[in-house]
Amino acid sequence: MLESLKRFFGGQVPGRPFDDVNDWARQRGLVFKRSRDGGGFAIDGALNGKPWRLEWGPPQRAYIQGQELRLRMELSLPSDMQMLLLSRPLMETLERQTYEQFVEGNTTQIDTSTPEEMRWLVMFPKVNMNASKLVRTHYGAVASAPASGMAWLDGTLVHLLERAVGSMLRNDPPFLLMTLRGRAYLRMQLADPDAATLTMALALFEAGVTQALALAAGQSDSTSHWPSTGTTAWQSLAPVDPLEPDGSVKKKR
Repeated sequence: MLESLKRFFGGQVPGRPFDDVNDWARQRGLVFKRSRDGGGFAIDGALNGKPWRLEWGPPQRAYIQGQELRLRMELSLPSDMQMLLLSRPLMETLERQTYEQFVEGNTTQIDTSTPEEMRWLVMFPKVNMNASKLVRTHYGAVASAPASGMAWLDGTLVHLLERAVGSMLRNDPPFLLMTLRGRAYLRMQLADPDAATLTMALALFEAGVTQALALAAGQSDSTSHWPSTGTTAWQSLAPVDPLEPDGSVKKKR
């Protein structure tokens, strides 16, 4: 009781201090804030003048166990630009749950209480993944317009998805990247946030955002000519190392 009062009057928040995450944010000119209960945090940043927010804390989706890392950004994309990329095991799990709920359960319609990612798996066609075999093996995608989905999954975004298989998405944890109501979202299961994972997650998110904006403007291409920004995460990553089929970094001979 005494220690709790000391923390209250001393302004200290219980829980993990997240010093490493705070340092990571400060080095990039980002704004770090711990949650009130001390069990999570939020980081605010911007890409090409547009603000984004990164949060880590209790999950907002039932398919994520433990803690969740999420990113969101308002892009003013066309409302019909609805695209969803998921880790392959998550896609299969949600497809199975949707089938059990709406087919075997004799439910006649999907209501708005069902997460969009589940509804879209029923509503939208799958995207033909023309990317590398590694990407096709570990990810799946759907989109309201499959051609737009194919154009979105191109260039730098695909290269980073390949890298993620051997790093932050090793063992295929629940992960998704989507555009919805003009915004971009990233969600993934993450037990312990570290600088390397935050850097990769932000890099993937920024690449997806940049490609979506280019696609909306009719300027999408596969040559990876991305706008340069001072805080762009993927610019700070080391050159892409070649990968083995299982996603591990190929050993130099």
